[in-house]
Amino acid sequence: MEFLVWIVHILVAAGLVGLVLLQHGKGADMGAAFGSGSSGSLFGASGSANFMSRATAVLATLFFVTSLGLTYFSSQKHATTLKPVVQQPAAPQSLPAVPLGGADKSGAIPK
Repeated sequence: MEFLVWIVHILVAAGLVGLVLLQHGKGADMGAAFGSGSSGSLFGASGSANFMSRATAVLATLFFVTSLGLTYFSSQKHATTLKPVVQQPAAPQSLPAVPLGGADKSGAIPK
């Protein structure tokens, strides 16, 4: 299932990039407005939504949904692999024995 979501995600991303690159920019009509053409407004008609802008919105929504799906699959995978580790208590370490009397006058520790 995750593999299918990956395939759809990649196809949607490629389609989204293609649609955005094919669309006519809002600033492209500015030259026509000031010079050689007749345009409805300075930056083009903003009220109408054509096929390409609607397809872009649909692909952007699909991209968002597949991104959430991939996030869900990733969190499920990590939830099963990351199990809490119970640490064993450390064994008590003993210090080397030092006689209570300490060293004698010669500086040697008695045996």
